[in-house]
Parts: sequence; structure tokens; C-alpha cells
Amino acid sequence: MMIEPRFPEKDCPLCPRLVAFREDNQAKFPDFFNGPVPSFGGIDAEVLVVGLAPGLKGANCTGRPFTGDYAGDLLYPTLKTFGFARGTYGASIDDGFELVNCRITNAVRCVPPQNKTTAAEEKNCRPFLIDEFKAMKNLKVIVALGSVGHNAVIQTLGFKKSQWKFGHNVRHDLPEGPVLFDSYHCSRYNTNTGRLTEEMFHDVFRSVCQEIA
Repeated sequence: MMIEPRFPEKDCPLCPRLVAFREDNQAKFPDFFNGPVPSFGGIDAEVLVVGLAPGLKGANCTGRPFTGDYAGDLLYPTLKTFGFARGTYGASIDDGFELVNCRITNAVRCVPPQNKTTAAEEKNCRPFLIDEFKAMKNLKVIVALGSVGHNAVIQTLGFKKSQWKFGHNVRHDLPEGPVLFDSYHCSRYNTNTGRLTEEMFHDVFRSVCQEIA
């Protein structure tokens, strides 16, 4: 029987800056989730997508990774295209959308000011990501969204960042661990500037499908 990993408490005190921002948001947006956002998808999945952190009016509002974020408008349809999801993504936690053989989490579980985390915050949240990796007994592939997600994975697995460089659709055959694929983050900025296109994003998941076939 697989057991869900440890997760930060709703009022997690580990990062003072994030706590202060959470309290401000609780006052400004009392109807928002405003807490560490849980992972989405089964712990028995073979694929884990690792993002940066919740968006203020996306996941921090809905309580589900990338749900309500602009990035989710590309991520979730892509997962469905490649068989990693079913249902209709409605940008709401109660839309009935489900992941298939895939799980989504973030390197930092709480929303940061200006969507920017600090090294200390990433370190504070790392034990939860370590537990997640250990709990996913079927894990074969990790997809890191952006360089922060990539670095979080590398450091969580105990490797040196200098030995594993981030690169879009680059495959990293990690020692005694899952295969890591990198992707530019599916953020509004990256898609609006053309740094990441839908086809480029699909290329990553084509690689993932080949890996677990």
C-alpha cells in the first residue's frame, strides 16, 4: 500500500517571508486557499511534473497546482493530449479533471511575492519533495518546468547542479534514479515571447511517452 508523503501544515511557519505574504493574502483574498498547495495526482504515478511555486491568483486561489494559472492552460491540455489526464480542464478544483499515471507538485509549496522564491525557501521546502520522491515507488520520469524546478530536483536527489545543466527537452539519465526531462516553464511570459511554443512543449511529453512505453 502506497502512503502519501509528508506535507506542510496549512499554517506552515518555515519561511517568514512567505508567512507574511500568506497573511497579507488572507486579509486581501479571504476566499482563496492561501496555504501550501497539495500535489495533484496519484502517488502511484510513473511521471512527476515539478514546477516552481503556486501562482497568487491561480493555485494559491484554487488549492490545486497550476489550476487557474495561465500556465495550466497549456500544461493540462498537453497532459490530456498525451494520455496523462482525462476530463475537461475548467481551471477549477471541482472541474472533475483527473490525472492519469501523472502527478504534479512544486519545488516550493507556498505562493511567493512576485513569483520569485529564494534559495532559503527552496531549501526549507526540500524535505517535502524528498519525501515525495521516496513515496513514489513507481516513479520513472520527472519533468522539471524551468531552471528552478530543475535545480530543485537535482539538489533533492543529492547531485551537483554544475554536473547537470538545464536545457529544454534535454534528457538526464540520473544515477540510480528516475530519468529527468527539462522544459522551459509554460508561463505566460515564455509562451508570449515565443521562447516556448505548444509544439516545443509537446516535444517534451513525446519524449516522456517514449521513455515509459
